[in-house]
Amino acid sequence: MSVTYEEILGLFREVAEAQKETERQSQEVKRMFQETEQKFQETDRKFQETDRLIKELSRTFGSWHNRLGEFVEEMVRPAVLRLFRRRGLAVHQVMRDVTAITDDGEEGIEIDLLVTNAETAIGVECKSRLTLEDVQEHVSRLAKFKRLFPQYAGYRLLGAVAAMVLPDDVARYAYRQGLFVLAQSGDAFLIRNDDQFTPKEW
Repeated sequence: MSVTYEEILGLFREVAEAQKETERQSQEVKRMFQETEQKFQETDRKFQETDRLIKELSRTFGSWHNRLGEFVEEMVRPAVLRLFRRRGLAVHQVMRDVTAITDDGEEGIEIDLLVTNAETAIGVECKSRLTLEDVQEHVSRLAKFKRLFPQYAGYRLLGAVAAMVLPDDVARYAYRQGLFVLAQSGDAFLIRNDDQFTPKEW
């Protein structure tokens, strides 16, 4: 079977066209890969920027949270002198951020405010906004208090919670746990426990 010159030339043209199309597709694929790589790099850059902003916000809010906690403690500290004395509890000393840690470092507690006289100690938990979990954690701390603070073993130990924002259900729960409940009212803190309240002793 003989092949004419025109047929051979046609085959070469088809091969050349096929090569051009392959090259074009290869360039298109390469371009798509480059665009995809650029998008990945841009996405990665955005993720890194977002991560940086989140860390920065966490540091900022953490700082604000710590300062707010200190602010609440500073507001409560003078109030406990007045409030507990009105309840017939003499106050000789108010200490901030009292911490105890076992010798092996396995266990420890921190009391925001420790109010004491010669025979009574009151552990006060201060929060900008008090939750049920905060109350439960404080009750747990009070249960460990005398073991971790043996110098107060002979004391009458009471507990209290204080907050700028105090939901009614949380206040009722704290009351039922035998805790004094201190809440902000205007520019001052008040004890919300009624005259029938009997504090729990730990």
